[in-house]
Amino acid sequence: MENRGNENFCPDLIEILNGVPHGIALVDQDLRIIMMNRFLEALTGYSGEEVRGIYCDHVLRTGFGRNVQVFRQSLDSGVACSIEGDILGLNREKIPMRFTATPVVERTGGRQALVLVLEDIADCQKTGGKKEAGTAKGLLGHSPKMQEIFELLPVLAHTDSSVLITGETGTGKDILAEAVHLASRRSKYPFIKVNCGALPESLLESELFGHVRGAFTGAHADKHGMFQLAQGGTIFLTEIGDLPLPLQVKLLTVLDDREFFPLGSQKKVRVDVRLITGTHRDLKQLVEVGRFREDLFFRLNVLRVHLPPLRERDGDVRLLIDYFLQMFAASFKKNVKKLSSRALRLLGGYRYPGNVRELRNIIEYGVNICRGEVIDIEHLPPYVLADAGTPPRTAAEAVAPGSPLSGGPDEELPDNAVSWSSIEKRKILTALMQTGGSRTGAAKALGWGRTTLWRKMREYDLG
Repeated sequence: MENRGNENFCPDLIEILNGVPHGIALVDQDLRIIMMNRFLEALTGYSGEEVRGIYCDHVLRTGFGRNVQVFRQSLDSGVACSIEGDILGLNREKIPMRFTATPVVERTGGRQALVLVLEDIADCQKTGGKKEAGTAKGLLGHSPKMQEIFELLPVLAHTDSSVLITGETGTGKDILAEAVHLASRRSKYPFIKVNCGALPESLLESELFGHVRGAFTGAHADKHGMFQLAQGGTIFLTEIGDLPLPLQVKLLTVLDDREFFPLGSQKKVRVDVRLITGTHRDLKQLVEVGRFREDLFFRLNVLRVHLPPLRERDGDVRLLIDYFLQMFAASFKKNVKKLSSRALRLLGGYRYPGNVRELRNIIEYGVNICRGEVIDIEHLPPYVLADAGTPPRTAAEAVAPGSPLSGGPDEELPDNAVSWSSIEKRKILTALMQTGGSRTGAAKALGWGRTTLWRKMREYDLG
């Protein structure tokens, strides 16, 4: 059979790199980025167009330190090298990586460059049986309801059908979604998480589907959306109940046709991604009141799993307390070893409206406040004590004057607060008053990003 034209087949280099399930960057002799593939775009949150010409350490957010010299020696000698280190991912978590640097020379002109390949080696490292909380490896629990989730996990992982994860705020829907991704055949490709309630409609469309240059004011370059960055992997749309109706139509099209138009573009983009969604809302009720499309609900609700609230997970509170205590004591380098029996009894009877996330915050607070080896009830947040009917100490009594935890918005929290929502709302109002209404200043004072503050103000109807 005649081989017609294969010798002239010259595919685009970036398309070849996009097919590799590792992060790849091409850098020049000064270690400035020339291009990077889609996997690395998803890992860093930047498009290749945005970071062209920028020093790679600023983009990859890793402490190369003396290893920069190793890369330069590789360029000078023409010999490839391999080193290991951590990189900060899009969610600011440390990911252990193996960096392989291979020198290349241009055919014409003789200019040198370096191909950096980043390989995730987290699974290869010994963890001593401990798993990091707050990640997909942080699914903890031995209660019957959690055991049902663990038994269902392989079923969810070995299919490409859409999954709808329901559950109250703070139950760990994002953790379960990532666990499904890591157990699936798509685990070598990106896992992208998008909060549908965190951005206004116009920005959310660009975030999900991308845009082309000139699509709107400020669109100075083409930008891939999260669906493109998740190519081959999984995209998790949390708070899907907050997705505006016009975008629900576009999402339905993506599910049916596996293609879409970026904002301002007349060229379709094809994608191969697995969709997982999460919500704390009743989508059926939203369908009944006309705020959610029924046809989209049926497309999302192929496989459904409900995460139980912490108050229904018998025996898991103590397990999580011990885990978070060890984690924060090690992280903050403190000699806190246990909770007193009084504190354990109080936390054992607390109702946890914020679920696992709230318990995590309570233990983090206690480890910060405690100066000895045992966390007692006075080291717990005031609202927990108020809910239990225990006279709480104020923040000023628990923290010495002049400490980093004193003098902030938390001191103004009411002692009779009975829910994390009321605590957060009061913290936001206090921060806004202290900064003269400046949202930027309030976000900084609270230790949040502006997007987080904007979303929470919207959630609490604070304008």
